[in-house]
Amino acid sequence: MQCLCNWLLGWMIRHRHGEFGRISFSTSSIMSSCVKPLQERGTEPVVLLHGFDSSCLEWRYSYPLLEGAGIDTWAVDILGWGFSDLQMLPPCNVAAKREHLYQLWRTYIARPMVLVGPSLGASVAMDFIANHPEAVSKLVMIDASIYAEGTGNLAKLPRIVAYAGVSVLKSIPLRFYANSLALNKVSLQSSWDSMNVGRLHCLQPWWEDATVDFMLSGGYDVRNHVKQIKQETLIIWGQDDQIVSSKVALRLHHELPDSTLIQIPGCGHIPHVEKPELVVQYILKFIRHE
Repeated sequence: MQCLCNWLLGWMIRHRHGEFGRISFSTSSIMSSCVKPLQERGTEPVVLLHGFDSSCLEWRYSYPLLEGAGIDTWAVDILGWGFSDLQMLPPCNVAAKREHLYQLWRTYIARPMVLVGPSLGASVAMDFIANHPEAVSKLVMIDASIYAEGTGNLAKLPRIVAYAGVSVLKSIPLRFYANSLALNKVSLQSSWDSMNVGRLHCLQPWWEDATVDFMLSGGYDVRNHVKQIKQETLIIWGQDDQIVSSKVALRLHHELPDSTLIQIPGCGHIPHVEKPELVVQYILKFIRHE
């Protein structure tokens, strides 16, 4: 555990904050957390999103490999999760998350990017592309949570009940159980370490407010966007995913007109954590047309 903490400290030192200009849903600028390239090389930028209620630390194993391959890589915290400064408590609904990502792209990247979305991050990516297709050259989805009807009945909860539910969401037992589902046959120590990393952002003082706001807003429903995606798409899937069935991968591959599907044996819901070398290899081949 001590080694992991030391490694994370090094990662967090590289964790940069970018200040965007004032945007429509906030009366002031938002200090937004991301990991940016140490040195921009002018290559096609790769922007890494993360899954539901997670952070850019989800890419702690894959990011260094992409950067080491000479790729201009960004790992971005989606508004409301991760480590952005949300003291002003801006809205964290779908429209706000979309505009936040757009302002980051417009301010710091400003050229077509390869957008990578794992799990719910795939819905974030698909919603973004549907509204800003000019910003995305290619799409990578990893064990994508695409066909859900938003947050469903959770959006109808009384606010006080929503806060009670969210407080349970950050509990150690629930987080540990979720990790045991997401990861395939990893050691108890690895699962514990992963739980601790995945729970760090929940300790931010505004996390509960941001998560409740997202839950009650209705969340992502991008089912109608799937067949509208024109970008070349790579679908990566862990064959032993216990959270989103591999049947979803086949459906997604069928419905996306320009897609390639790669399934990884012996891998669960988070291939970029379990098999980072393989995932990076597939992403590099995809963006380099190898």
